[in-house]
Amino acid sequence: QVQLVESRRGLVQPGWSLTLSCAASGSIFSINLMGWYRQAPGKQRELFATITSGGMTNYADSVKGRFTISSDNAKNTVYLQMNTLKPEDTAVYYCSVYSGTWREYWGQGTQVTVSS
Repeated sequence: QVQLVESRRGLVQPGWSLTLSCAASGSIFSINLMGWYRQAPGKQRELFATITSGGMTNYADSVKGRFTISSDNAKNTVYLQMNTLKPEDTAVYYCSVYSGTWREYWGQGTQVTVSS
């Protein structure tokens, strides 16, 4: 069994920064890819950042230049540094991990609210 545990919810003001983390544990022996999705109210879930086991990153245009994904492979943990947050970044954020056998696992979701 594999568990992904995300950090606690965040409530911040526009322009502030916030870091999320997601740690994978259990029967997961290798990871090919980690990523972050988000789902705003009334919208589809959006994949906006990924990082490979080799450290290659990719971002959606909506977050490029403001968000940074990173990982600690020894700890099976992925991070998301979010800067210059905007109200439109308000969403539930989910981490995703593809194991070495390309099976996908999800975190429980973390509410991020950006409001003044």
